Amino acid sequence: MTDVTAPPVTAPDSSATTARLLAEAAGRIDAPDVVLAMSRGGVRTVHTGGSAEPGPVPRERLHYELGSASKPFAGLLLARLVAQGRVRYEDRAADLLAPGLPVHPAVRRITLRHLLTHTSGLPGLPADFYPQAVPRWSTDPYGNYPADRVVRAFLRARPRHRPGTRWHYSNFAVSVLGHTLAAATGTPWEVLLHQQVLAPLGLEATLLRPGPEGTVATGHRRDGTPLPALDTGGFTAAGALRSSPLDLLAFLEAHVGGASGSPTDPSLAAALTEVTRPVLRRGRRHAHTHTLTWFQHPTPYGPVLFHAGATLGQQAFLGFRPGTGLAVAATATRRVHRADTFVATAYGLLTETP
Repeated sequence: MTDVTAPPVTAPDSSATTARLLAEAAGRIDAPDVVLAMSRGGVRTVHTGGSAEPGPVPRERLHYELGSASKPFAGLLLARLVAQGRVRYEDRAADLLAPGLPVHPAVRRITLRHLLTHTSGLPGLPADFYPQAVPRWSTDPYGNYPADRVVRAFLRARPRHRPGTRWHYSNFAVSVLGHTLAAATGTPWEVLLHQQVLAPLGLEATLLRPGPEGTVATGHRRDGTPLPALDTGGFTAAGALRSSPLDLLAFLEAHVGGASGSPTDPSLAAALTEVTRPVLRRGRRHAHTHTLTWFQHPTPYGPVLFHAGATLGQQAFLGFRPGTGLAVAATATRRVHRADTFVATAYGLLTETP
């Protein structure tokens, strides 16, 4: 196991305390590779460990599959395009994807905001996704469902609820958002995300496809069997990103004004502010709060914003406390299971740290 404290160097006592905290937390996670990374006011401490032998590339520089932790990147992209005046939150997705094509009235009412905030009325995945996915559920459920099929499924959909009335988590909806923004801007999703989010934030180790050989973290089933890299097919915006823990810290620091300070581009600065603003409540007594793209919970130290993700053999967690300079990024290379401690451990670092 290794601990890496990135510059600027903090006071020795504080650095040592954070390192011990991360090491203790990592010991509660069972995975071949574990990385827990914390930034306090731009001062980074990273703990790496796991049951596997370390490889030639340090764990904190490997590319990990983010799964649904990709969604905050999609949300920031939408917010920046809105800040630039290129799209509006209330633009209707069907009008941008297929102008003039007859669709169900409920589909016609679905806006970009509905897609991002899981209030579109769409199911988690298209109905015709499962027959082709089930035979490959543990190896490649998404690869044979390409982008054009996602779009066709949306245009012929029959939403379960009137858009804007109920919250239902949907990979389908966020994937449609990605294809809609690409159509609206005339720019492929990968290029658009790089131009508007990754490059401006200096996230050179954040990719939509597996990186060079030797830099890719290997996912594992619960029994330790290694898995090939995940192919998300047409569900790119909802879960295709891969990133290093150091890049993830940089992404979070941009939200809290960390090591690199606030962005100088007005539209990016506006977008970073916009995605931290609560926009809806749901659940019993409206106990659950959401921003455009983050889950928000109260803590004794102020609100925390976070998002977790999982693929067939990897997990990721991103979270921060606005206005405090505290951010936590975590990755692990074992499939999630019922008794898994990964998310709870990473969440605890964010919510229980003074």
